[in-house]
Amino acid sequence: MTSTTRKQAPYSVGHPTIEQLEAGLEHIRRSPASGGSLLMVVRRPGEDLREVVSEAELDVDVGLVGDDWKTRGSPKTPDGRANPDAQITIINSRVLDLLARSEKRWKLAGDQLVIDLDMSVENLPPGARLSIGSAVLEMTAKPHTGCAKLAARFGNDALRFVSTPEAMDMRLRGANTRVVQSGTIRVGDTVSKIST
Repeated sequence: MTSTTRKQAPYSVGHPTIEQLEAGLEHIRRSPASGGSLLMVVRRPGEDLREVVSEAELDVDVGLVGDDWKTRGSPKTPDGRANPDAQITIINSRVLDLLARSEKRWKLAGDQLVIDLDMSVENLPPGARLSIGSAVLEMTAKPHTGCAKLAARFGNDALRFVSTPEAMDMRLRGANTRVVQSGTIRVGDTVSKIST
């Protein structure tokens, strides 16, 4: 099943307050350390497009097949090419639920994979690997930070919430990964830490 939408009406749901967000921290901290679930896969086939799919291919060269990561490139690399350390972005579903206030709005975050897993640096340091379906991802050292787009979609308090030192340690804005083993992933797959 596939659905493609533009980022329409992202402001139709009221933004959460910092108090509401902070009240959800304990629930986020109870995310499983391993054996979590893949809850959503979002491809970005072009600017401002989101395509929610139930099954996808992860590829060591192109990332999420059908996503524009490789063709879009990056203004932050010296040659403008896509940054291999930011090939696939993942975000904790409990955080995203707080920010978006509706699962229908999860895709607006721009992260390709939404998972129920403790994504803290302590639990998943750079180099840690995650098995999802037949694919394997590796955590990279490149931080995934909030920006003006996050504030526009989920509010200024959301940007503040994911930007504190504690939030960065917990990776509340999400994490950057790269594909180290190509494979098929499906919504509902178990997400497990694996030893390298």
